[in-house]
Amino acid sequence: MSSLAWLAIVVFLVIGIIATISDGAHERIGSDGLAPPPEPTGPPPGSPLDREQRGEEIRQMLQARSDRQVRKGGQPLDIDAEIALLEAPGDGGGKHDHELVAEVRQLVKARNERRVRAGEQPLDIESEVQRTLDELDP
Repeated sequence: MSSLAWLAIVVFLVIGIIATISDGAHERIGSDGLAPPPEPTGPPPGSPLDREQRGEEIRQMLQARSDRQVRKGGQPLDIDAEIALLEAPGDGGGKHDHELVAEVRQLVKARNERRVRAGEQPLDIESEVQRTLDELDP
């Protein structure tokens, strides 16, 4: 190696040792008030404009899902019906009765316990509840 390479190695080692034993000066970089705090972007959460933007983004995601489903040979989604399901009050059961959702959840939990006793991997309860509910209403 050339003497220039050795000099660079020595300089980097000295800088490394100084940075290691220093009092954490590198952690204070930028905290001296010279840089202003980042300003929030977009409308305030919960404002009418925020809800409008959220609605537009949900519609775009549902439209993209519908487009993918059509490309795979399936039927297009009814975007307005899907939005109505998402906005429906409840615990995620959507169009299903709360009691039915609770009963299906108990069924899935029991099935999961049997799987664990048999040495199989447990399933995700919420996704299994949704899958079972979807099987009820094809």
